[in-house]
Amino acid sequence: MSKMILLNLPVRDLVASTAFYVALGGTVNPQFSGENSTSLMFADTIGVMLLTHDQYREFTKRPIGDARRDSQALIALTVDDRDAVDATLTRASAAGGRADPNPAQDLGFMYNRHVEDPDGYVWEIVWMSPSGNA
Repeated sequence: MSKMILLNLPVRDLVASTAFYVALGGTVNPQFSGENSTSLMFADTIGVMLLTHDQYREFTKRPIGDARRDSQALIALTVDDRDAVDATLTRASAAGGRADPNPAQDLGFMYNRHVEDPDGYVWEIVWMSPSGNA
């Protein structure tokens, strides 16, 4: 089996968060989704598992932090071109996200913007030139 990256996120509103992550580009995997969780795949080996707070607490005794108040991680998602950065941000914002909580960066060879999900997790949507040149 190939290695995978699975990001588990506690969410307050599973329906709203699922809509946001579908707009961000995830595909719901019904095999691992249920009343208290939604599994979304962004690539064959990259997934996000949204868990209600009660479900998330079954995996850890640590308190659930507030991503709206404190930065907890920097999560980046690449897209195919510069236009896809803006298009992804537009879709995710329309699905309950907050656009540009951090300033956009345009370095010529790399362009990124950020979108905050309904729970405060910030995703960087980034395009990088395959050649490394502008």
